[in-house]
Amino acid sequence: MALFGLFGKKSDASPLKKHAERVANKRAQAPDRWDSIQALAQDGSEEAVEALLARFTYYVDPSITDQEEKDAAFEAVTACKELAVGPVVRFLGKAESIAWPLKILDRIESQEVVVSSLLDLLSGMGVEYERDPQRKIDIIVALEERSDGRVVAAVERFVGDANETVRFAAVGTILAQAEAADVRESLVRCACDEESVRVRNRIFEGFVAGDWAVPEGYRSDLTRKLTAGYKLDKRGHLRK
Repeated sequence: MALFGLFGKKSDASPLKKHAERVANKRAQAPDRWDSIQALAQDGSEEAVEALLARFTYYVDPSITDQEEKDAAFEAVTACKELAVGPVVRFLGKAESIAWPLKILDRIESQEVVVSSLLDLLSGMGVEYERDPQRKIDIIVALEERSDGRVVAAVERFVGDANETVRFAAVGTILAQAEAADVRESLVRCACDEESVRVRNRIFEGFVAGDWAVPEGYRSDLTRKLTAGYKLDKRGHLRK
């Protein structure tokens, strides 16, 4: 009901601001913060949604209080449905952890829109070294759980990422898609250059499961990179 009723005239934003500041403050008294979450939930405006999203940026003790407050904020935001989409997508773009905004989007939007939001974020990320690639990893892992024809093309370049965990996640996400066979050459090239055993093994597992032939030009190099338990048969197929 916008800013009428509970917060008085629309021009009087001070009550909303008070509740927003309280919800964003991890040092506020838990009962006060709870009251503000409930007040913002009743308001139901886009401004209230933005204020509620701040509750997902920190943790408080005890854990039961933290979970109850976040669950209440989650229910309040998802109840706003379409109105919440814009604020949640913007929050997804800047949040340190994508877990809660992604959970909210999964509730209120189609998978096509959710995947589009993740791919938009991923498109702005590079494959060079970075001190903390956790957001990149989280986005790639989140895409592994979703089937979409756009994922393989978007994730393919990350099999050459500077970070080993990113490469491992990228390979897993590609192999989870129906279009994985389209980038077999990229996966083989990665395996030939890869020093990480777990990344190579994940690629090998994908080739075995898909019964894919290794392109002839890579078979000699790949044979030197095979780990224990894997072999290349006469037809160029990996076997275990």
